[in-house]
Amino acid sequence: MRSGHRLGRPFGWLWGAYGTSALGTWLAFGAFPLIAIQVLDAGPGDVAALASVGAAVGAVVAVPLGPWVEFRRKRPVLIAMDLVRFAALLTIPAAFALGVLTFVQLLLVSVVVAGADITFRAASGAYLKTLLPPGDLLVANARFESTAWTTTIIGPPLGGAAIGLLGPVATLVADAVSYLLSALGIRAMGGHEPRPEPREAARMRAGDLLDGWRYILADATLRPLFLNTALFNGLVMAASPLLAVLMLGRLGFAPWQYGLAFAVPAIGGLLGSRLARPLVTRFGQHRVLVVAGTLRAFWPVGLAFVGPGTGGLLLVMGVEFGLILCCGVFNPVGATYRLERTATDRVARTLSAWAVTTKASTALLTAFWGVLGGLLGPRSAIGLAGVLLLATPLLLPRRAAGHLSGAQPESARSRT
Repeated sequence: MRSGHRLGRPFGWLWGAYGTSALGTWLAFGAFPLIAIQVLDAGPGDVAALASVGAAVGAVVAVPLGPWVEFRRKRPVLIAMDLVRFAALLTIPAAFALGVLTFVQLLLVSVVVAGADITFRAASGAYLKTLLPPGDLLVANARFESTAWTTTIIGPPLGGAAIGLLGPVATLVADAVSYLLSALGIRAMGGHEPRPEPREAARMRAGDLLDGWRYILADATLRPLFLNTALFNGLVMAASPLLAVLMLGRLGFAPWQYGLAFAVPAIGGLLGSRLARPLVTRFGQHRVLVVAGTLRAFWPVGLAFVGPGTGGLLLVMGVEFGLILCCGVFNPVGATYRLERTATDRVARTLSAWAVTTKASTALLTAFWGVLGGLLGPRSAIGLAGVLLLATPLLLPRRAAGHLSGAQPESARSRT
């Protein structure tokens, strides 16, 4: 890697654009359910549908976009997805101002934003692989990870203050503007992006929609990482609403204490992302991936033992700090491992399939765990998720993978 880790002006613009949109997203954290509750008098079922159905349908909408993105220049796609999210989010304050806002509109906007998010991630990963040499990918991914946790720390408190002063609709305006600024930043990158190789078939076939999944499942190292990611993320997120019910309801924590319990541990993500590259340099990519992936699975089961008062708050903060620290190491290493292992002409389809599966599995497991929480109680359901997470390290890649930076020949692609 280059001295000083200077990744160049184009990456600087891309990094800045990511940070801007990430901050906007966290400023508006919780705005959708608050608008549904405060403005539209939505009930618990409607709010749950807004969170799960929007993400799940958005994932389905994004399925054909992965193959579509693969054969197009990625920077215009990134700008387009930012502008789509900007326009979609702005319809909510516009409808609110006109007095015509409905729950159906909130749901449709959540679907559009979820689909655009997946497409943006797929295109950005493919673009990053062409923008930087392989040796700089880990540094870049660690910077993205660090930025993600930084915005997680500062965004929700600022957003909460803005909601208190101006209402949740105002934070959606800020979120929309952040996507516009992101689009302008990506536009300012400049440079020439080579045109991808044209598609052999004149039209997209139904089978092409599954190319990303076929590629992942045919690779002996991507497949276990893919299954591990989908199951781990789904189980962690599925327990989150139940933990909120437990802490804010039965255990009597104040909302500010609940927010503090998750904001402060995000510092672990900053620390983990800074440790990722030195650890890989010393111990090797595969070993760090497996160890960090294993360690992160041991923390969530501790949340089943949270009690009231200061002791319970410190327990949650300690568990979350350990979990987030391990994720801060694992995420950039895993993202780099995935990019290195994926052929250049398959990155967009692979990342799209990856994101679609992760979002869909999270939505389904969240809905299922909501039912379990009602049957078993939140504490038992949280404990069950933690126990199942202990098995996820078995899905991590068991052997190191070599780099696969170039495009596969068509004969090899046809067998996947």
